[in-house]
Amino acid sequence: MTVTDISPAALFAPGHTRAWDWLSECTYPWEVLPRIKEMILATGPTLDPAVYDHPAEGIWIARDAIVAPTAFIGGPAIIGERTEVRHGAFIRGAALVGDGCVVGNSVELKNCILSDGVQVPHYNYVGDSVLGYKAHMGAGSITSNVKSDKTLVTVRDGDRVYETHLKKMGAILGDMVEVGCNSVLNPGTVIGSHTNVYPLSSVRGVIPDHAILKSGKGTEIVRKRV
Repeated sequence: MTVTDISPAALFAPGHTRAWDWLSECTYPWEVLPRIKEMILATGPTLDPAVYDHPAEGIWIARDAIVAPTAFIGGPAIIGERTEVRHGAFIRGAALVGDGCVVGNSVELKNCILSDGVQVPHYNYVGDSVLGYKAHMGAGSITSNVKSDKTLVTVRDGDRVYETHLKKMGAILGDMVEVGCNSVLNPGTVIGSHTNVYPLSSVRGVIPDHAILKSGKGTEIVRKRV
């Protein structure tokens, strides 16, 4: 059986997130999740004050970011350049949001990394997750970050089981992943780069890169045609 490469280097190209130095030290990307708060508090003071406002303890917001007056941003958090935070967004802490992102209407972020160009534009929940460069979550798609039986999250790739030792882990999305509307990414989901997920999918385990996850009467994974 071929084991999918789910290292940070396989999922993410360098240079598209301020978290890269931290991610690159990890064997598996979920290892960075307990360190996101620490990462933000270490990175924030290094940001150029001519480019970033520091409106409150633990919060840095790019001066050219567009933040709706109805949005809530709790610390620690970094909101990158040219990012738009729309009406009713709820960023409740430990969120590192990159450059050129969209955090949309009624979206909730918690303990997560959004790489540059990520779009979570409509009614999304992203918790205890890492989203790669230009990943996009369709309207109503969410990361589920706690198992129903409250046991520790594992990541399954066929017969291979990775122990994360985490009670909370949502999803890891590689670069350029497209998630269809109203999909649920179950705890411990890892999706390889350039993969598409059909709308209304229930996703779990490891999904390879450059693939299409089709949902209907069942779930089918096919390779993309080059």
